[in-house]
Amino acid sequence: MTENLNILITEIYKIFLLLIPILTAVAMIVWLDRRVWAFVQKRKGPNVVGPFGLFQSLADALKYIFKEIIIPASANKIIFILAPIVTMTLALISWAVIPFSEDFVLADINVGILYLFAVSSLGVYGIIMGGWASNSKYPFLGAIRSAAQMVSYEVSIGVIIINVLLCVGSLNLTDIVLAQENLWFIVPLFPMFVIFFISALAETNRPPFDLPEAEAELVAGYQTEYSGMMYAMFWLGEYANILLMCSMGSILFLGGWLSPIDLYPFTLVPAPLWLILKILLLFILFSLVKAIVPRYRYDQLMKLGWKIFLPLSLTWVVLTASYLFYFNLLPVN
Repeated sequence: MTENLNILITEIYKIFLLLIPILTAVAMIVWLDRRVWAFVQKRKGPNVVGPFGLFQSLADALKYIFKEIIIPASANKIIFILAPIVTMTLALISWAVIPFSEDFVLADINVGILYLFAVSSLGVYGIIMGGWASNSKYPFLGAIRSAAQMVSYEVSIGVIIINVLLCVGSLNLTDIVLAQENLWFIVPLFPMFVIFFISALAETNRPPFDLPEAEAELVAGYQTEYSGMMYAMFWLGEYANILLMCSMGSILFLGGWLSPIDLYPFTLVPAPLWLILKILLLFILFSLVKAIVPRYRYDQLMKLGWKIFLPLSLTWVVLTASYLFYFNLLPVN
């Protein structure tokens, strides 16, 4: 009994050790997001609350905590309340299998990629629940858009991941990183990295694919009727998903925690720090796209996903498999 209790306490400690830095990181990347937009647009951005505006996210969080939560009279109250909880929970539990180093991972399971793909696919349910339960036309339209958009681009992401799995022969995320010790997959699979990056923008509803929110025509889309801490939970889930996609890109194509140069003093940098730096690099690219690229029309979004990305990624799977088979490079596990 005591041994089981000790194991439970250890696991809870590990979960908090992972969740607290992630929640802190979400607050900090919101600040970084705003600073990047300001840099592109030649303005200052957050610069009042705290040094360099670093406490702006904390001020925003306090504002959400103390704002009144209003539930529309015609809404389905149970589902309306559950929707942001589902969104945030799914975004956070995905991090359980992300390896920050060879020994630093909460759950080093052999089907890590399948776990990530399954949990991220469920994320659309929180948005659909929120849009439908609001019983309002703008949130409902936003939820329908989100469902179609996220399902469409999950297909492309899944096919892209197959290219990586063909090169590794394992669904374990640690194995995928270790397979890149000599050559990062971004080099042989560069077109797939580009398609993965653009698909990740669409999957996380980031500009130029922020059509489920679309302030111009849908006010705020599926979030229109939400306020206070319930709105903040959608916001936390969205940014946690963005960080998750950046971490997946880093692990699948940029060598995860591996150093880019195996020479002194680069070898002195702790392994988790390399992964964090790569995640930050991809996130800055996410922010630059938001500041620079105009929004797509919805028909353009669907055409890009189904008529361009899906055929290209399927063709690349065939090319990758053929190359590995012809040169007898297929991994044997």
